[in-house]
Amino acid sequence: MDENAAELLEKIRQQFDFGPYPRVEIGKSPKEDISTLYFHNLVTSYYLRNQKVIDTKDKLILDAGCGTGYKSLVLAEANPGAKVIGIDISEQSLDLARKRFQHHGLENGEFNLLSIYELPNLGLEFDYINCDELLYLFPEPAVALEEMKSVLKPEGIIRSNLHSSIQRFHHFRAQEVFGMMGLMDGNPEDMEIDITIETMKALKNNVDLKAKTWHPKYEGEGKQEIILMNYLFQGDKGYTIPDLFAALRVADLEFISMVNWRQWKLMDLFKDPDNLPVFLAMSLPDIPVEQQLHLFELLHPIHRLLDFWCGHSNQAQPFVPVAEWTDSDWQVAKVHLHPQLQTQAVKEEVVRCITQFNPFEISKYLPVTGVQSLVDSAVAACLLPLLESAQSIQALVERWQKLRPVHPVTLEPTAESEAFEIVRQALTGLEENGYVLLER
Repeated sequence: MDENAAELLEKIRQQFDFGPYPRVEIGKSPKEDISTLYFHNLVTSYYLRNQKVIDTKDKLILDAGCGTGYKSLVLAEANPGAKVIGIDISEQSLDLARKRFQHHGLENGEFNLLSIYELPNLGLEFDYINCDELLYLFPEPAVALEEMKSVLKPEGIIRSNLHSSIQRFHHFRAQEVFGMMGLMDGNPEDMEIDITIETMKALKNNVDLKAKTWHPKYEGEGKQEIILMNYLFQGDKGYTIPDLFAALRVADLEFISMVNWRQWKLMDLFKDPDNLPVFLAMSLPDIPVEQQLHLFELLHPIHRLLDFWCGHSNQAQPFVPVAEWTDSDWQVAKVHLHPQLQTQAVKEEVVRCITQFNPFEISKYLPVTGVQSLVDSAVAACLLPLLESAQSIQALVERWQKLRPVHPVTLEPTAESEAFEIVRQALTGLEENGYVLLER
């Protein structure tokens, strides 16, 4: 680490000692935050990469830059049986992380005063590395990725993110303003925060910087965290999708997916994706993933974070997408319900919907698609055994035949082929939305 990097690291350490992040109450539990648990469950990213379901028991997870430990708590809750090791350069933050785990009665967490540059000192290899809201603070993101890669198991996965230079452009302008005022020469504390608030309040409401970045609530409770993390953030930088992929290439890491991949679909930006202008219809579907994501951000920069999963190159297990499966593929498939749906609350609601012949609103219990998703009560009844354990396709087909022994119109017996097609169609839609996982 060169002298400039060391100086920046010390400034960042001082900032987080003064204002530990995130400011989440120690007593707050993530158990009801199902979508956050879903994205931090190792099962989700592993399935996206390999179309295989992994058991989280005995897995080793690193929370790099764990701060006050809320994401560490999420990782522990989302991955039963795993051990979480958090590292951070702020002792004040680590103290809160330890108290958080103690408050929630968890013994599967360990927290160390350590920078990413010192990871090899742990002498461990990890199945999953979470590096949240940190990578953009490094002078060279590729260097930090290389450090994490050095302690990542061959099939392990890294989740990290960069600030978007396009979406966050106006906040970088603000940081430059307050840098010119000298508020970031040292470690910004209460005086610098107050000056920042007074400056923004003094501006007319129609001044562009104020209109684009300011809200009156920033003067209230929680103002310290908001001001520090947006207007006075030491080392904060922005990146583009090409920057992200360039860093992955330098670190020799393979892109897996954006974490919130459903919100990065280029074709969703068009009014009628099936009726595009000829040039777009011929070119867009075939451009590489990197270009699709870059074009999405240029057209619609709504994401503050370029949040992604990656792993060692050439370690993904080859698979055929479910949409391309043949009948023989389906015949040997095994069906899993996503672990975040295997709860008592889901079971009770499914039983209620089946009993009352009401559709089951599955998106209410796993809100990750952004749209309402309903499951017909008969399909829900067919899938009920998945709440207990994985099932074969054949078992679900046989269950459907018992549920619907005859066609409701013709009263003809339900043929196995008909039941198979109904079950296949239902599972295809549920798998596409991440509710069920299918293994061959």
